[in-house]
Amino acid sequence: MTKLHSGRAWLSFCLVSLLAGCSQGNGFADLDRFMEETRSKPRGFVEPLPEFNAYEAFTYASADRRAPFEPPVDVQLTMVDEQPQSNVEPDLDRPREVLENYALTELEMVGTLGGSIGSPFALVSDNEGGVHRVRTGNYMGQNYGRIIGVSDSRVELIEIVPNGRGGWVERPRSLSLIEG
Repeated sequence: MTKLHSGRAWLSFCLVSLLAGCSQGNGFADLDRFMEETRSKPRGFVEPLPEFNAYEAFTYASADRRAPFEPPVDVQLTMVDEQPQSNVEPDLDRPREVLENYALTELEMVGTLGGSIGSPFALVSDNEGGVHRVRTGNYMGQNYGRIIGVSDSRVELIEIVPNGRGGWVERPRSLSLIEG
């Protein structure tokens, strides 16, 4: 009888569910009320997009004038007629020395040695770890630098560099002793 009793209970449950599903009940009353409340509230405000000014093309009106990176015409004419002021030139026929393969920024003075003749030697280190002995009259640097003086704390030299107008000019440089 328990089997029969459980079957009746199952049948009655299905029948009640079927009747509840087919009824015309107000199951959406709370949902309808929520929608009415939401519709009755004031709506938000979205600001309109800002107005942009139309792009105005720029017309370069100075195309017939001198370019800003060229020297003025009167300077150009004087540069063409001007002859070099000095007779300084590097000696291109002499054999190059080892330290002329390095820029002065790659060289450092690391010490001095007393010379037997009276002029001291300077010890100059290159960027590859080599140490070279130089004195007055030797050349170093890539700009034809000739050493004109060696002291305990610095090496004085004169470089010969182009002046930009087809000539050469002398420029004094020095290497100071690196301490530490």
